[in-house]
Amino acid sequence: MRFVFTRLFYVLLVLGFIPLSLSWGRPALRWATFAFDAALLLAALIDARTSHWPAGVSVLREFGGRFAVGAETEVRLRVLNNTPRVMTLMLKDEYPPQMRPAGTREGRVQAEAQMSAALAYGLTPPSRGRFEFGQIAVRYLSRLGLVWRETRLGQPVAVKVYPNMRRAREAELKALGARSLVTAHRKTSWRGEGREFESLRDYVRGDELRHVSWSATARRGKLVTRQYQIERDQMIIIAIDAGRLMTARIENETKLDSAVHATLALMSAAARGGDNAGIVVFGRRIKTYLPPKRGGEHMDAALEALHAVEPEMIEPSYARAFQFIAANCKRRALVVLLTDLVDEEGSKDLLTSLKLLRPRHLPLVVTISDRDLKAAVRDVPTTVPQLFTQSVAEEIMHQREAALRLVESQGGLALDVTAAALAPSLLEKYLQVKERGLL
Repeated sequence: MRFVFTRLFYVLLVLGFIPLSLSWGRPALRWATFAFDAALLLAALIDARTSHWPAGVSVLREFGGRFAVGAETEVRLRVLNNTPRVMTLMLKDEYPPQMRPAGTREGRVQAEAQMSAALAYGLTPPSRGRFEFGQIAVRYLSRLGLVWRETRLGQPVAVKVYPNMRRAREAELKALGARSLVTAHRKTSWRGEGREFESLRDYVRGDELRHVSWSATARRGKLVTRQYQIERDQMIIIAIDAGRLMTARIENETKLDSAVHATLALMSAAARGGDNAGIVVFGRRIKTYLPPKRGGEHMDAALEALHAVEPEMIEPSYARAFQFIAANCKRRALVVLLTDLVDEEGSKDLLTSLKLLRPRHLPLVVTISDRDLKAAVRDVPTTVPQLFTQSVAEEIMHQREAALRLVESQGGLALDVTAAALAPSLLEKYLQVKERGLL
């Protein structure tokens, strides 16, 4: 039994000692004072023992929504009082220590009879994954008001922290601009160099002759051009490397975190463009696979699949990843590989494994470069250590550029960007693929 004396108890205790100042030569008054204080202490102990947690009162923890990286979510401790008397409680929540609180997680709540009251505060998770809330510590006022009884309610609760979908949509809007808005509100597709016929129109100087419809020209007696729209219902497979190099941290997140948010941005853009997108996360083996689809439920499934993915200190197997994709995706697809390349050995493994995708699929290799690496090459060295650092940086960048050029020579596409520019650059590349009809 745990309890704490209330202010009322201490006030009565002090008042009980006042007669001691008048007890000189009056032993009866002294004994009366001691008897009062002893009775007060005994009453407090009995009050603490008999004041059990009311059966009609409950404390619930509620969340304002699902947790997302870097986004504040409200946590509410709600007191439901179904008893005929007022309940005064002191609440203290045990939130995950990794999360940043906004406001206070503890406070005093007074719930009127047959009413409810709440204590709310905010939490901001720093990363994806699973986090655990402990029990709710509660102090409640005893029947006589002499002590605060202490108890703990509820069970530890694990919550999932998902990637920040708002961040992904902001990257999509930044990259696609008006084109994204158009596809969000209209069923028509972007016009481009796709292969899906849309309509006929009069020939305009500058139109390619291969687009002229000679049968329509013969019927109308004037040149008529076929107009195409970007094809819909195409396939995109996003392969995320969860190996050693993706553990590198850029500011407050890993390269894998940047890849995850870029993946969600691309999936959202693909859905708006009428395409199906899937996910493969791999290290030495396949860790996660989400078949290509689109729609709200599919985006929720993507968040679920990516929320707990973490990089490992192992070398990835591009061969296993590409074999898996080739076996599970029979239709031609744009295969986007989000990875990093530093050493020559890793580059050779990637280039050798690309043969498993070509010619059925179109690979797009996206490497996440380091901003510090480019800064080391840009600055003029002034000391011997800086000279060695710049030499190593130049060698790494040379190997990376050589590997990406070899990707392009094998019929693939390549993109080397920093983490900050990853999502916008990837979406722009996706649009170029669609507009040029490369799929």
